[in-house]
Amino acid sequence: MTPQRFPPNWFQKARLKLRHLQLFAALDEHRNLHRAAASLNMSQPAASKLLGDLEETLGIELFDRHGRGIEPNWYGSLMIRHARMILSELQETGEELNALLAGHSGRVSVGTVMAPAVELVVPVISSLTREHPNLKIAVAVETSDVLAERVHQGVMDFAIGRLPGHLDPTAFEYQEISSEELCFVCRAGNPLLQLGRPLTAADLSDATWILQPVGTLLRDRVEALFRAEGARLPHRVIESASPVISMAMVAETESITVFARALAQVFTPGGCYTIMPFNKRFSVEPYGIFWLKDRPLSPGAHTVLSAVRAASERKMRQLSGSPADTQMHIALPNNHI
Repeated sequence: MTPQRFPPNWFQKARLKLRHLQLFAALDEHRNLHRAAASLNMSQPAASKLLGDLEETLGIELFDRHGRGIEPNWYGSLMIRHARMILSELQETGEELNALLAGHSGRVSVGTVMAPAVELVVPVISSLTREHPNLKIAVAVETSDVLAERVHQGVMDFAIGRLPGHLDPTAFEYQEISSEELCFVCRAGNPLLQLGRPLTAADLSDATWILQPVGTLLRDRVEALFRAEGARLPHRVIESASPVISMAMVAETESITVFARALAQVFTPGGCYTIMPFNKRFSVEPYGIFWLKDRPLSPGAHTVLSAVRAASERKMRQLSGSPADTQMHIALPNNHI
C-alpha cells in the first residue's frame, strides 16, 4: 500500500467510526484479534474486515500480524493513543451530562438586592459550592429595576428583589420572601452620636447624605420618612447607587447613608462604621424571588433556586413561629417598585 498525505477531514473520507476506536482500544489491551472481537461482542471475521477496510482506505497498515497475535506498529500506536483519548473524552462528556442533568454543574447567574444578598444568597452559595464544586454561580447585587430587566432579557436565571411597575408581572413567577428593614449608617466618630439619644428626622435634615438617585426605592423611603415626621428633606445629597461608594464616603466624611440593616450589621461590628440610633424602625415593601415563566431553568439554576427558596422558607418560619410544614404564600404583586 502506498502512503498518502492526510487532509484535515481525513476521518470523514475514511468513514472512521466509534467502532473503530473501540476496536483499537481492545486490540491494544488483548493483542489478539479473536479476543478483542469477543470483548466487543463481534465475530472475528467482522473485526478483521472492519480493520482491513480502514487500513485499505488509509493506505497504510496499522498492525503487524504474526502467529502469536497482532501488534501495533508506529501508525497503529498513534491511532490507539488518540482513540483512547477520544473514548475517555466521550466518557467524561457523559459524566458531565449526568452532572448537568442532576444540577451538580453548569453556570448559574443570580441577582439580588442588598438585604437578601447577606441573609440568603451568601449562606446558600457557601453551602452549594461545598456540595457541588463544579457548579459555577455568578452573583450580582443591583437595584430591583436592573435585576428585573436582566431576568426579563434572559441574562439572569432568577433574581431576588421587587418587580418594577413598567414590566408585566404576569410574565414572571414570583414568591414573596420578606420585608427589608432599613437603618442609617455613619462613621463611628460622627458628632450626631454625641447627642446621646435616639435621633429624629429633624436631627438629620442638615447632614450630608449619600443616597441613591431620585425615584429609587431607598431614596423614596427616606424622603417619605422625613415627610411623615414633618422634617425638612435632606438637601445636602451626594447621589450614588453604589454601596461601595457610599461606604467609602461615610468612612471619610461626616455623611450619612441608608442601608438594609442586615447589610449594615456586616460592616459595623468593631469597625469604623456604626448604625445610628433612630427613634423608629422603618422598612421598605417586601421583596421576593422571581424568574421568567416561559424560560425553562437549567438543572443547575433549579438547584440554586430550590436552595434559596428553602432558605427563605426557613427564615419565614423563624420570623413567624409557624410550624415546619407551613407553606409560603406565593402571589404576584400588583406594582413593585
